[in-house]
Amino acid sequence: MEDRVLLAHGSGGKLSHDLIEKSFLSALGNPILNKLEDSAVLEFSGRLAFTTDSYVVSPIFFPGGDIGKLAVCGTVNDLSMSGATPLYLSLSLIIEEGLLIADLEKIVNSIQQTAAEAGVKIVAGDTKVVNKGSADKLFINTSGVGVVPAGVDISAANARPGDKVIVNGTLGDHGIAVLSQREGLEFHIPVPSDCAPLNQLVAEMLEASTNIHCLRDPTRGGMATTLNEFARQSRVGIKLYEQNIPVNKSVAGACELLGFDPLYVANEGKVVAVIAPDDADKVLAKMKQNRYGHEAAIIGEVVKEHPERVVMKTRLGASRIVDVLVGELLPRIC
Repeated sequence: MEDRVLLAHGSGGKLSHDLIEKSFLSALGNPILNKLEDSAVLEFSGRLAFTTDSYVVSPIFFPGGDIGKLAVCGTVNDLSMSGATPLYLSLSLIIEEGLLIADLEKIVNSIQQTAAEAGVKIVAGDTKVVNKGSADKLFINTSGVGVVPAGVDISAANARPGDKVIVNGTLGDHGIAVLSQREGLEFHIPVPSDCAPLNQLVAEMLEASTNIHCLRDPTRGGMATTLNEFARQSRVGIKLYEQNIPVNKSVAGACELLGFDPLYVANEGKVVAVIAPDDADKVLAKMKQNRYGHEAAIIGEVVKEHPERVVMKTRLGASRIVDVLVGELLPRIC
């Protein structure tokens, strides 16, 4: 019989300690975490960024990633969108009784590999086990802290007329990857999730220019929701050019078949940047040198017209309003 997580693994007794030692510390151990104190003592200097998020994606494994990779990437990227250098993460898991320990360890290894790529340490954590049926295999909560460099001021309220809008690659990959796994859909060209840590990419963008006004990772609600948030918080208009927006052919085909708009489909490895016009080209060139920015493109600009609205010029030359998504396009995407 395969080893599975038991309720007793959450009791705080020997099985709990065995699970922590064998499944967590063996992969995630570091001098801070290994102390197993009730809190981690950390040293900082300068302005701090702090974020927290929870992950309930279904299924927990999908093409290009899993819930563990997703949790690390999501938190690292949220810190990076303020211009911060991510340093430390906490990790809390709510595990449904009966989860295969082999699956748990696979996810923990994925967490370790992604944290190593991002250059962050897991320094605190918690594990709870709930009755079968009280959760869907595994839920994860992560919190993260990082340091914001001097002179960096990034906010959704900072967009100015004339700024250029840049995205680092194709839209909708994560949402379609999760949907295809969940529903058993097969495409001629498989669509993996774009799930990736973007902190190094953002650091390189800031090396190229400190005139980056807005950054955001367009997850739930997709690109359209993010740009509407920029427009409303900055009280400006945003004009998009459909022909410039990169979309994977398989994603475009899936969206056409299912009645989705790629602008609203979730991403987990994309950054939308609003950059001063004089610096846009050099930031774009820098992005294209990074493995997560080869397909970066200028897709629009900030304008004085139609304040607080996003308008897209279509390939046919017409214009349409890109509004905020009403309702939920895809459930349990992150």
